[in-house]
Amino acid sequence: MDVTPETPEQTRKRLLRVMAHARADVLPGDYTFAEFPVTQFPTHLASTPASGALALVRDEAVWSALLPASAQTPAQDRYAIVCFHFSADIPNSGFVGWLASEFKRELGTGVFVVCGHNASDGGVFDYWGIPRSVAGQAIDLVHAMQSAGREA
Repeated sequence: MDVTPETPEQTRKRLLRVMAHARADVLPGDYTFAEFPVTQFPTHLASTPASGALALVRDEAVWSALLPASAQTPAQDRYAIVCFHFSADIPNSGFVGWLASEFKRELGTGVFVVCGHNASDGGVFDYWGIPRSVAGQAIDLVHAMQSAGREA
């Protein structure tokens, strides 16, 4: 993780550059969360890629799985997922807070972010969950910011 003092304008310029060089893949379909008691690890989700599970996280009471939504999933529980893989040579420190703030300011929405690490593909990657109701606008904003970063 990069620790370097910056002005707000330097941070914005760097993070637009991060955005310009990031791969932003929009996953097909919608996703939702399913919960399982912490004492019953959902091995059926972890042991097969066919489950479509993107993430399994837990607290003291439940395992929470990020899964493809079913036809019965209510609209308010559906999320579009954008997966960001970053360029290893551009420090992306602060990206999550910055982009989440941009989404809130521009679209009025919050998001959720689940991070992972893939050493052979730039290092840290993020799954961004965006409410289905504003997903199109959010994806347009991502593409616009990538273009702005390329022009800067």
